[in-house]
Amino acid sequence: MKMKYIMLTLASVVMLSAATMAQTKSKFGHINSQELLQAMPEKVGADKALEEFAKTLESQLEAMAGELESKIQDYRANESVMSDIIKGTKAEEIQNLEQRIQAFQQNAQQSLGKKEMEVYQPVLDKAKAAIEKVSSANGYSYVFDSSSGMLLHQPESEDLMSLVKKELGITE
Repeated sequence: MKMKYIMLTLASVVMLSAATMAQTKSKFGHINSQELLQAMPEKVGADKALEEFAKTLESQLEAMAGELESKIQDYRANESVMSDIIKGTKAEEIQNLEQRIQAFQQNAQQSLGKKEMEVYQPVLDKAKAAIEKVSSANGYSYVFDSSSGMLLHQPESEDLMSLVKKELGITE
């Protein structure tokens, strides 16, 4: 009788364990995040904002380069009639302007990077939220980004692109 009770208890534990394992089986999905971002209308606005900002910086740099070229041409054209003090002052002006241009280029590069993060972050956040919502609603344990090249094999993985696009209101 005691043996029957132990066997029955053991069988119950095994069945309960099997049921628990079946319920906790991981579900895998994948999505190409680059393709998703390209499909999002918000990206077009972000691209345009970044492009306009870059053009502003570029026009300022062109103006500074034009000023430098003008100073160099003036120096070369009038070098023979300038006194040593004026030559030195003009050469120093040119050197200072070259340094300002280099500093501006470095600052512009940093500003462009900050602006890029600023304009694309809301788009990335929206895409991430949609992926998380679709993943949770459909019971996915893991979602891989197939655009990163890290997804080498996807035997039991589902592509979530259409579900996430639907969540974002993007029509095919």
